[in-house]
Amino acid sequence: MKKILLIIIDGLGDELIPELGGKTPLEAARKPNLDFLAKNGLCGLVKPWTERGKLPTSEDTHLAIFGYSPKKHNPGRGVLEALGIGMKILPDDICLRGNFATINEKTMEIIDRRAGRIEETKDLIKAISDIEIEGVKLLIAKGISHRFALILRGKNLSFKISSNDPKLTGVKPLTIKPLEKTKKAQFTAKILNQFLEKTHFILKTYPLNKKRKLPANYILVRGAGKLKKIKNFKEKYNLKSAFISGGMLYKGIGRFLGMEEIKVKGATGLVNTNLKGKILTAKTALRKYDFIFLHIKAADNLAEDGNFFGKKEFLEKIDKNLKPLLYLKNILIVVTGDHSTCSLLKQHCFEPIPILIFGAEKDRVFEFSEKKCQNGNLGIFPQLKLMSKILRYAK
Repeated sequence: MKKILLIIIDGLGDELIPELGGKTPLEAARKPNLDFLAKNGLCGLVKPWTERGKLPTSEDTHLAIFGYSPKKHNPGRGVLEALGIGMKILPDDICLRGNFATINEKTMEIIDRRAGRIEETKDLIKAISDIEIEGVKLLIAKGISHRFALILRGKNLSFKISSNDPKLTGVKPLTIKPLEKTKKAQFTAKILNQFLEKTHFILKTYPLNKKRKLPANYILVRGAGKLKKIKNFKEKYNLKSAFISGGMLYKGIGRFLGMEEIKVKGATGLVNTNLKGKILTAKTALRKYDFIFLHIKAADNLAEDGNFFGKKEFLEKIDKNLKPLLYLKNILIVVTGDHSTCSLLKQHCFEPIPILIFGAEKDRVFEFSEKKCQNGNLGIFPQLKLMSKILRYAK
């Protein structure tokens, strides 16, 4: 059986953009190495996993990629973020993900959900750490940029609570509410609302925020969850696996599935991530592992910011660094995304995701793009079937 390198380019697919000549960023990009892999491999389109009527999420689509049903196996985004950051999670802990945000102190309306994508948050984290309310400890740890993870540790807690993040600007943060009529859910919602009040008071008076145009004076939390026990990747597929990622969610997914982490200096999950180091490290690590999950994040961020030119350029940067992989022997290389992110909409979208599988058969597709891949021999298939296709061509 061939060893497998799965490269996930987050938010890979997109929509047609007039400023790019009516092409997607992937179509418009100069990408000779991706086109080489496509020309000498198999192509198709993947339909991202999603709940009916809802946009695909990164956690659900990644679980689906690895053959885990999101409805059954997703422990909640908060759990995955906390695992990615490296927080120790106890069986009864409730985990949430969060953002530092900017609100108007007079109207209490959200100005910026990411506080200008503030990066230096260690002092802010310290200022709102070690808070305890009615016997519940609230533990907070820094993620990348404006992000953090929050753990509620105590008795009589529930993850059946809502978010305070409306995911809009110009409106007030929501009140956390119980999602079921239980004392545990009501108690957890009450504790969180009190925590939000306390942290707001601390943050609005914090000296660092008085110097910022977009002060990080509020926190938005969502994705409540509780750790689950699952059959890990090794037990499910009998493959020794590892992951390489700069983004905390994707580290969390790798750890949740029981994959080993391969650390790469400068792997940030941002545009400045060490692409060369990640790809060369993956190439070397294939000697030791049967399956490597290599995650590349920034294309998604650029599209969410509406920066389609930046997304195109980043895809070109990825392509330049893929050259060392072109002539590997007995290796199956898979390149796809977790979902599409539409740059004009500035959000995840339902567009199918291009995929190539190199190292087995080949079809007549000669270019890696959304339009060309729809004619490939892999066809258009649901994300939950991806691992079975990969394993089929690896044998």
